[in-house]
Amino acid sequence: MERMNMVVALVVLLGLVGPSTGAVYKVGDSAGWTIMGNVNYGSWASNKKFHAGDVAMFIYNKNFHNVLEVSKADYQSCNAASPIATYATGNDSVLLKTAGPHYFLCGIPGHCASGQKVEINVQKASSAAPSMAPVEAPAPDSGAESSSATATATPAPTPNTNGAASTGFSVCVGIMLLLASLCF
Repeated sequence: MERMNMVVALVVLLGLVGPSTGAVYKVGDSAGWTIMGNVNYGSWASNKKFHAGDVAMFIYNKNFHNVLEVSKADYQSCNAASPIATYATGNDSVLLKTAGPHYFLCGIPGHCASGQKVEINVQKASSAAPSMAPVEAPAPDSGAESSSATATATPAPTPNTNGAASTGFSVCVGIMLLLASLCF
């Protein structure tokens, strides 16, 4: 009976550990979310492999920008009138929950038309090789867009690869099955 209690405790503990979270991507890398510096967000996004559970982190000066998640039609026409979601803190972490395209733009007049928009394509889950984790970029110069306001950027947490999460989960399941077989 004591052995059974120990096995149950280990199984519960392993279940609590579970898989790690997805990768964190700072939109625009070191430039952040801005209209300064001719950032090409389409090019930025095309060099990444996003998966469900990843986080898109938008760092920007909230006095000059915001982030709106919009429909494809609104993205294409830079229409900020009916967003799906609105973010305005200057340090917004958006969890990419579902596979497929996600559309974001700045709702300040003229910014989207100047290129401050990004389409993030989240790939379907697969058992393929893990994607490469993003590299954390240094915080942007906080005085680049403002003469009176200063933006404080919080660095993104160290990203985890999705492959590590699925491998860790597989190991946990394997250990739980092994422990369960010892009980019976």
